[in-house]
Amino acid sequence: MVNGFNALTGARVKLGKWDDYLAMREGIQRLNATYRDLLSNDFGAIAGLLFDVGSGRYAAPPRDGDDHARAAWEADLVRLRDDARSSKALALAEAGERSHTEIQAWLRDLGHSLGFEVWIAANDHSRLFDGVPLAVGCCRELPESVTSLDGIDAVRLIDVLWIDRVTLNVAAGFEVEHSTTIYSGILRLLDLAFSGPDQPVKGLYLVAPDDREEEVRAQLQRPVFRGVANLQMKFLPYGELSRHREAIARFGQGLGPVEAIARSLT
Repeated sequence: MVNGFNALTGARVKLGKWDDYLAMREGIQRLNATYRDLLSNDFGAIAGLLFDVGSGRYAAPPRDGDDHARAAWEADLVRLRDDARSSKALALAEAGERSHTEIQAWLRDLGHSLGFEVWIAANDHSRLFDGVPLAVGCCRELPESVTSLDGIDAVRLIDVLWIDRVTLNVAAGFEVEHSTTIYSGILRLLDLAFSGPDQPVKGLYLVAPDDREEEVRAQLQRPVFRGVANLQMKFLPYGELSRHREAIARFGQGLGPVEAIARSLT
């Protein structure tokens, strides 16, 4: 912070001197008051700024009045801001992907515990969760009763399928919509539901964060989906899944326990 303060103000404050500390403290207070609309009411933002400048993360603006140097500094600042935004967007995307994959893993493990064979979306087989590919222990190929469906290309991409071990039919399909559009997930579940008359699907679930429930409902109220209310597609919120999955895995069997925590969308 001392190095940052010196770089920004042109001061020559030294560590270990009480008078210098008091002078720096007063200078920081003035800086914060002057630029409060860009910083904050407390000293957290300016302290962070001084640390970043002092550690060399950001360069202090030129103090010699050189227009060329000032223009170069401003161009560098723009680049740093763009880099910061890109890094933040990438971090958010990676966090979202981890959450999506984690929910798939929850549904995979829960399906096995409830007595089903499990299929992971074809494009997610090798995606890692806790260092292990998602599809380990799951079906490597869909049974013929499923591959013969008209909409098999879309069905293969449904995030998680639970398959009845006796009939080899799909018992439930789960589309995990962490941050992506709800619309595409609905369409894949509809492809599953309408793919063949001999393929009864008891469970069609849109799995998403709790605060996306209204968004899911709004999508299903669109005119294009008015004729599918009889399919009884349900919303399975992350919160309910997180709270009850361990108990369901330990004591449950079949689709009943999942139906109990899912919410009707019709």
